[in-house]
Parts: sequence; C-alpha cells; structure tokens
Amino acid sequence: QVQLVESGGGLVQAGGSLRLSCAASGVTICISAMGWYRQPPGKERELVASIISGGATNYADSAKGRFTISRDNANDTVYLQMNSLKPEDTAVYFCNAVACTVVALEINWVDYWGQGTQVTVSS
Repeated sequence: QVQLVESGGGLVQAGGSLRLSCAASGVTICISAMGWYRQPPGKERELVASIISGGATNYADSAKGRFTISRDNANDTVYLQMNSLKPEDTAVYFCNAVACTVVALEINWVDYWGQGTQVTVSS
C-alpha cells in the first residue's frame, strides 16, 4: 500500500506560479512512476506530467514549457513547478503513483491517488 499526500495548491493570478508537492509513504520501494493529473470543473481527469524512476519525463502539450516535474527519490516526493499559470489551468490536481504488488507470486501494477489539491487561477 502507498499513501500520497499533496500540498501546495491555492489561488493565484494569471501569470503567477505555484509549486505542488506530493509525499509518498508506505511501501514505496516498488514505486516506478509518479505523476500529476488534473480534473477541471465538469471535465475528465487528464495527465499533466509524469516521471519514472530513471528520471525520464512526459508532459501534456498544455504543460510543456510552463510546468516542470521533478522527483526526490530519497524522500519519495514528487514536485510540480507551475509557471505562467492560466485560468484554464484551474482544476483539482491529483498526485499519482504506480507501484507493484505481489499476489501469489505474480507481480501486478497498481495506481495510487492522493486526495487532490485545488489550484485556482484568476484572470
């Protein structure tokens, strides 16, 4: 089991910056990828950025050039630095971790989610 706790959301004006943090606890030794998703009001959850243990990253087109994901493997924490924020970035941001579980000698990969943190960008 992995627990994820996010922090760093809030209200910011367009053009401003926020930094989200997500600390993982529990059985973190088997976490492969961590990432951030967001769910705007009335819309489905979407990927913002992800990072794997080796450091390779992946960004949604809307995040490229403005957001940076980073990971502190020693402390099992992932960050999302968001710059040049726009009103359309307003959403609940969720931390995600993909970790393995072993059941009957079979390895399975499970998605874990944080509780979400609200980011509101005013125009």
